[in-house]
Amino acid sequence: MKIVIDFRMHQSSGIGTYMKNIVPYFIDLYDVILLGKSTEISKYDFFSRVTVVECTSNIYSIKEQLELFNKIPECDIFWSPHYNIPLLPIKAKKRIVTIHDVFHLAFYNTLGLKQKIYAKFVINQAVKRSNLVLTDSVFSKNEIFKYTGHITNTIVGCSIDTNKFNLINDIDKLNKVREKYSLPIEFLLFVGNVKPHKNIKNLLFALNDTNYHLVIVGKKDGFITGDNGIANLIKNDKIKDRIHFTGYVEDEDIPIIYNLAKLFIFPSLYEGFGIPPLEAQACGIPVICSSTASLPEVGGVDSVLYIDPYNPDDIKEKILALMNDEDLQKELIRKGFENVKRFSWEKSAKKIIDILERLK
Repeated sequence: MKIVIDFRMHQSSGIGTYMKNIVPYFIDLYDVILLGKSTEISKYDFFSRVTVVECTSNIYSIKEQLELFNKIPECDIFWSPHYNIPLLPIKAKKRIVTIHDVFHLAFYNTLGLKQKIYAKFVINQAVKRSNLVLTDSVFSKNEIFKYTGHITNTIVGCSIDTNKFNLINDIDKLNKVREKYSLPIEFLLFVGNVKPHKNIKNLLFALNDTNYHLVIVGKKDGFITGDNGIANLIKNDKIKDRIHFTGYVEDEDIPIIYNLAKLFIFPSLYEGFGIPPLEAQACGIPVICSSTASLPEVGGVDSVLYIDPYNPDDIKEKILALMNDEDLQKELIRKGFENVKRFSWEKSAKKIIDILERLK
């Protein structure tokens, strides 16, 4: 069976992680063709076992639509890992789309006019034109139905690579990364993009009257421009010296930064799945997490300390409670290790493979 996969977003945080971990399971079973840049894809171990069709256009663009129309070859299945599907006819017998979330519809009023038009039209076209719609969680399944009327019965959860994210006891390695990114001795950690729905503003409000340091894995410029109110908070004398932006982080350094953290906090308002809390748990770090969207599905009943992300006082209270309770820290670490066992990229890939076989 010949499968063509749009692989252009392999370097994106969530979708890229999903694709990089799922695609390798297909390669020995199918004739896999990836759309993307061969100069980028060549870094993967599986490069010699796939065919790459050069596809360089930006997502959400008119050029993208023309390039997909012209370059997608004849195939049994075309799989788009994001809702930006080809709108023109393609030479595929069947089409699959993964819609991780419908953030662009749920937060419709935060978008510009062009974004609103594109998101509403293309997401609805994605569910109509695809033979199968995959999503990551029950929450996203319900959201897709809420905003498009489409019933998505195929839920395939995400996971993490526990060979990469695990306990690290190499003191020299830990110290080198601490020095490399000028990290404080004790800090809270946030990993993820810095869009407004990640809710860093309320986290900063919560930390304002504490002495804790926060490390944000990301760029300060994009963080501030993403939300005008953030700039004033960053300049606040009470907090400005306790907020640390790492800038670009080498991929191999991220698990080490998790291991250096005292606790991980994820105050996001909207997630289709939420991989970072699992990464933190696999590294033996206690997690504070929003009680919204899909995150309770990921964290389970009691492996994380849940917060009301809309309430800075609750965020502050939970941070203080956890930082001052070593027994609670140990309990969450233990339960975190158990929680991670529920997820596996291999299980996710096998579920998708079963689906592909039924679509033949």
